[in-house]
Amino acid sequence: MTSNPAQTEYGFSINSFDLDRGTLNHPGQVRVDKIYTLSQAIVVKTFGRVNDDTLRRIRQVLQDLTARNP
Repeated sequence: MTSNPAQTEYGFSINSFDLDRGTLNHPGQVRVDKIYTLSQAIVVKTFGRVNDDTLRRIRQVLQDLTARNP
């Protein structure tokens, strides 16, 4: 997820309404085409958890991406 509002083919905007827990200070972009590995040792704080609908949307966009680029 990024706070950069640029629209991408495999991304979409979310805001605090898309979270089960936590809040976002600003709307953000979920970038399904940019997957990172993040060490839990450097995580300082969790800002929220996406709700089930948003997680389904993330999974669907990821499936669309992988089906298009095997």
